[in-house]
Amino acid sequence: MITRRLLALAATPVLAVLLAGASQGDGGTPGAAGAGDPYFPQSGDGGYHVVHYGLTLAYTPATRLLEGSAQLTSTATQDLSSFDLDLSGLTVSAVTVDGKPAAVRRTGVKLQVTPADWLPKGRTFHTTVEYRGVPVSITDPDNAADGWIAQPDGSVFVAGEPQGAMTWFPSNNHPLDKSAYDITVTVPDGWTAVGNGRLLSQRSSGGRSTFSWHQARPMAAYLATAAIGRFQVAQTWTAAGLPVYNAVDPREAKAAAPVLAQLPDVIAWESSLFGAYPFDAAGAIVEHVPTVDYALETQSRPIYNVAPDIDTLVHETAHQWFGDSVSLESWRDIWLNEGFATYTEWLWDADHGGPGTAQRFAQYAALPAGDDVWAFPPGDPGDGAHLFATPPYARGAMVLEQLRRAVGDPVFFGILKSWAAEHRYGHGDTAGFVALCETRSGKDLDGLFATWLYGQGKPAQPGAPAPGGATPTVRHHA
Repeated sequence: MITRRLLALAATPVLAVLLAGASQGDGGTPGAAGAGDPYFPQSGDGGYHVVHYGLTLAYTPATRLLEGSAQLTSTATQDLSSFDLDLSGLTVSAVTVDGKPAAVRRTGVKLQVTPADWLPKGRTFHTTVEYRGVPVSITDPDNAADGWIAQPDGSVFVAGEPQGAMTWFPSNNHPLDKSAYDITVTVPDGWTAVGNGRLLSQRSSGGRSTFSWHQARPMAAYLATAAIGRFQVAQTWTAAGLPVYNAVDPREAKAAAPVLAQLPDVIAWESSLFGAYPFDAAGAIVEHVPTVDYALETQSRPIYNVAPDIDTLVHETAHQWFGDSVSLESWRDIWLNEGFATYTEWLWDADHGGPGTAQRFAQYAALPAGDDVWAFPPGDPGDGAHLFATPPYARGAMVLEQLRRAVGDPVFFGILKSWAAEHRYGHGDTAGFVALCETRSGKDLDGLFATWLYGQGKPAQPGAPAPGGATPTVRHHA
């Protein structure tokens, strides 16, 4: 996106709700109220893995009321007496586990669920949460809105990085937990609800239209979307037969058309660099929300606040490999998403008449020591408030340019393909990437990564400016 953030999980009064018929389990221990992320210790939950989310939603733009039923199919990863879900606001009316009412206790954004019977390790169980209310977006420390963002006309921009998923559905809200999704949204006729993956069906009855979307490949909760608007919709296919579904706000249609027309070429070009496109659908959601200053790589179908330029399209499409298919184990490693996507922009520009990657590197290297690009190491932003500042993007791309120089093009591009292939639909971390680079190159790269990824401040001699090169504009996308 254009700026990024984290949710500060503020303490709120404890709300306890005991649903009739529930009782404390006789065995197991509670799952951890957090996935253990050093930047976001309260993000996500322990003790179980969500295999599949079935979200059935009804939204009324005139009142902004959201009515939801979330059905989670999960596997216990320990003997489990209770477990937590992340949910911000919204009123929970009922929770069941395997069809039996469960006890529920709310503390801040944590929904602690105690099933009637404890769950042994390895057990598959089904949780249903019925809820409703007017969703409220989260404001992160950098003052960016996150999650379910309703507009004055009732349309909705849904972008959840890093913590916004919990504003519209109960989830295990950390990238470590990836799941398949079915998202069904009912809206008034004339409105369109766009989700991830393939559109399975669209039907209308009684003045309401229902859209059913299916994302078969594992997806982190922050990448889920249910954008709602009065879109112009175009459905096409790439030359390889990949379905492309674009939904565009009419106010952005003219500006978006020439850029979206290049999406099939961008996918083909990136596939040649990184390996086969990882999902079974593609497309874009283009909103008219200039007050939101970012785009997000919502899986298979990025969402843009306004008509994107070509670099933004290239960036968000690159995330389908780096961030969506290969996801982070820890938010600290955000450069593996943003540095890679930014470097893909550099590669695209170099291949399409723009400056070469060496020139882009040199332009950044020429910036003074006090510039934001040197503010902190891209490999360790320090906390969630700095995840989406300049270093993980621009200096993260510089790390890759230095790596390319050190190992040569054949090895470098082999590393990118191997990283995407070996971690496809899973996770990766910086240590694993460094190990891959050293294995594939046969070189000791500790000095390179120590300087460019973890070094404080501007390196002593980062390179000379390219002749005639203009100072680059730092672009912050999701």
